Parts: sequence; structure tokens; C-alpha cells
Amino acid sequence: MSKLIINSFAEFEQHVGKELGASDYLKVTQQQINQFADATLDHQWIHTDPVRAANEGQFKSTIAHGYLTLSLVPHLWDQIAEVNNITMLVNYGIESLRFNQPVLVDQEVRLRVTLKAITNLRGIAKTEMQVTLEIKDNPKPAFTATIVFLYHFK
Repeated sequence: MSKLIINSFAEFEQHVGKELGASDYLKVTQQQINQFADATLDHQWIHTDPVRAANEGQFKSTIAHGYLTLSLVPHLWDQIAEVNNITMLVNYGIESLRFNQPVLVDQEVRLRVTLKAITNLRGIAKTEMQVTLEIKDNPKPAFTATIVFLYHFK
């Protein structure tokens, strides 16, 4: 898979309404889940106790935190596109976030992105990206959302 290369606002604007691509699949491991639990102080057993999750949990497995899956967006987005000639990128917001399906430990996920809109705010590009976190071999995505980034072009 080759990255989409964007060098200017005008180049970005040409992709409105189009799918920008999909990332490679990434396996979500128990180690990642445990580290996320440590970082966020969310040690609920459905995430961190494989034995209890197998015996008592609805999914018979630990599951990734919803916000862990969301936090993968920057890493996976970086696989899809390279935006050049910027001085700064700002995470501006998330709209219409829906967690649809839990990600079980050792499942693989990938990000699919469509550019919904781009607005020129006095030289700053406000992009609205429709994102879907797909779960390998599962027709229902982990989540869907509109991610808003601000790109400060040179």
C-alpha cells in the first residue's frame, strides 16, 4: 500500500468526498491493553483479567478499552497519508463517535478514512475525516467517527 502524499491545501481539497485509503491491520495485544489500563487508571477486569473474562465475560476474552482503539487513529492515519509543508497538526475534535463492536484481545484492526470536508480558516486547513475502525473478519466496525484535524500549512 502506498501513502497518499499531500503537499498543499489545494491538493488536500481535491480529495473531498473521496476515500483516502485504509491502513494496514494492527493486532491489539494484551500487553497494549494492560499498558493502556496503567496509563488511564482503568483496570476494569473485562480489559485486564483474561481468566475472569474467559469465565465470566460476555465475550469470553478480554476486550480493548474503547478509548484505546480510538487512540490508535494517529498511528493508523500516518500509514494512510503524508501531509507535507505543515508547521503543525492539531487534533481539534471528534464528532459523532459511536463504539459499535468491542475489539477482543489479539484481534486485528485497521483504519479506513474518507475526507468529508476541508475548510480554509485563514491559512489553517480544517479537515473533517470520516473514519471507521474495521475489525478483521468482522462485518461490524469497532467504531465510526468524524475526526477533525487542523493542518497549519507553511
